[in-house]
Amino acid sequence: MIRKAFTLLLVAGSLMVAACNTIDGAGKDVESVGETVANTVD
Repeated sequence: MIRKAFTLLLVAGSLMVAACNTIDGAGKDVESVGETVANTVD
């Protein structure tokens, strides 16, 4: 039982880390687009 709980916790932690990296990358992409638009307008 403890082994299953540990495995579930490990999988959930891995998914959370992957999601954070994905959201961070999307934020950088949006920031890059915003800077490009601002530079184009100037």
